[in-house]
Amino acid sequence: MCVTFLSAAAVVDLVYWRNMRKTCVVFTGLVVCLVSLFQLSTITVLSHICLGVMCVTFSLRLYYKLLELLRWNPGVHPFQSYLDYDSSLTDKDTVMLVEEVVLLIAFAVTEIKRLLFIDSMIDSIKFVVLLYLLTYVGVLANGLTLIITAVIAIFSLPLLYKKQQVRIRRVVRAVKAFVKKIKNLCLSLYDSVRSSPAPAPAPKPGSIAVAAPKQKAKSK
Repeated sequence: MCVTFLSAAAVVDLVYWRNMRKTCVVFTGLVVCLVSLFQLSTITVLSHICLGVMCVTFSLRLYYKLLELLRWNPGVHPFQSYLDYDSSLTDKDTVMLVEEVVLLIAFAVTEIKRLLFIDSMIDSIKFVVLLYLLTYVGVLANGLTLIITAVIAIFSLPLLYKKQQVRIRRVVRAVKAFVKKIKNLCLSLYDSVRSSPAPAPAPKPGSIAVAAPKQKAKSK
């Protein structure tokens, strides 16, 4: 639970640009990697990333080794802090992570089964509309385009909301008021149609013809 909380807090810090340098590195790296996947395969992109990182680490390691040979460095490893960082999971953390993954998979399977086999008509209709719209989205854009758009939106929209919070809230209140007005108008029209009296049924022609001879017989 602590690991999940820390990772969520780190993601929030990145999204809201609280550490400008770290967010720029992560955002630029994600966009460059995703754009590279358009032209190259995943294996090629990963290999080039690892080679680029190792070029930097190798150069720094050789530089510190040279300083050590010249007695200008007391033998300090430049990446000792990263090597000492314990990234392993305890048994408790592993069990908790596995339980969370299993619960998410079980929830997804249950929800998809409920939608496919029409447990709720309204929810299934919404799901059908979503699938139909996704067919058009799939024609216009592929998965990588959607992922790149999602990454840019995740790193841009929170910052935009933070900068323009007053205006966005004003627009949201105006939209909510307009929707509420339309909803009330529709409800009033529905109530007026429902409460209007039904017209009286017209008498049948046969009943008038039968009633006329009886009145003549009484008059005689």
